[in-house]
Amino acid sequence: MVGLPVGTPEHFRATLSDAKPPSGLGAPLAALWHIEKGDWDAAHALVQDDDSRAGAWVHAHIHRMEGDLWNARYWYGRAGQTTAEGDLAAEREGILTALLRA
Repeated sequence: MVGLPVGTPEHFRATLSDAKPPSGLGAPLAALWHIEKGDWDAAHALVQDDDSRAGAWVHAHIHRMEGDLWNARYWYGRAGQTTAEGDLAAEREGILTALLRA
């Protein structure tokens, strides 16, 4: 994404010591930032009403983290993504990388 305050996953992770996500992140990336900080509620609030495919993808991931697989499958469908399985951290890294390249 042109003009993002974080351009790579490494830059993104470097901001995790900050109190707030970098300004200029869209809701899906800001939600991933909050997930990494352990604040699932803030992350969910950011993507709850985000109609984008990226927002739906992060929303699906959050529900998968919570163990709500039925709801996660719904959001993966809205995102146009295959329902993820396996390691959550690896999936989150893949989402982050894809969103930073978009």
